[in-house]
Amino acid sequence: MTHPQGAGSSGGGSAGSARRLFTLTGVSRASYYRHWAAHAPRAEESELRDLVQRLALANRVYGYRRITELVRRQGWPVNRKRVARLMAGDNLLALRRPAFRPATTDSRHAWRVWPNLARHLQPMASDQLWVADITYVRLAEAFVYLAVILDAFSRKVVGWAMADHLRAELALEALDMALASRPFIEGGLVHHSDRGVQYACGDYIERLLAHGVQPSMSRAGCPYDNAMAESFMKTLKTEEVNGADYRDLADASARIGQFIDTVYNRQRLHSALGYLSPEEFETNQPKPWSAIPRATQTSITVPN
Repeated sequence: MTHPQGAGSSGGGSAGSARRLFTLTGVSRASYYRHWAAHAPRAEESELRDLVQRLALANRVYGYRRITELVRRQGWPVNRKRVARLMAGDNLLALRRPAFRPATTDSRHAWRVWPNLARHLQPMASDQLWVADITYVRLAEAFVYLAVILDAFSRKVVGWAMADHLRAELALEALDMALASRPFIEGGLVHHSDRGVQYACGDYIERLLAHGVQPSMSRAGCPYDNAMAESFMKTLKTEEVNGADYRDLADASARIGQFIDTVYNRQRLHSALGYLSPEEFETNQPKPWSAIPRATQTSITVPN
């Protein structure tokens, strides 16, 4: 039995086609998914994990019990323990807002949480503010992860890396690319991210400080603090990842890298940039920050 594309989807034409197929064949969704799990367990696991990801991100205050009910409404015969395991594996349980927990605390790790310097910072040139984020990319039978760093002035991706893990090395690889490729001024650059352990850990912070880059992190419970990075991830998913059939990590890395370097940075027009691409926008800057003589350069002052 083959898998009808989109059978686990929550909407769209593919889901309608799947419903018609189930009706015509007289096979229930639950029976189909049980058969699928028995004969192609890895593919079935990836499809279920993707559904759980989408439902959890769309319903941020739902715990595993409610997410389980939503999954069951899609016809999946799953129990709560399996959904809880998938959510915990992707750190989705942390998306729930803890009861009575102060907004300034973060109990996920013991590393220092740095203040949000980007909140009141309006970059006037490139390499004054970088924003960083991590997202997942689905393969046929697994997930890989993409870390990116964008320049907030030009929206250009200045560093990126992909791996099959979420260890700090992933974020560090993207950071190293940015540090090596951009002519930033020590003391004049703020690096903003969420509070994830990849960015808060000692190795990452030490790398930033060693290059004279000031760390900045989003406030607790404020996803809009890193909205620019989130917007890029949405663009990436919409224009490249969704509908792609990546064979493996190497294939995904090559194709996503091609999209970032050629399409997004050089060709894609941004309304916020006067309908220029990021590279065109940087090229058309009247006087790049890096061109100012060092004797007149000053560090960025961030309001208290």
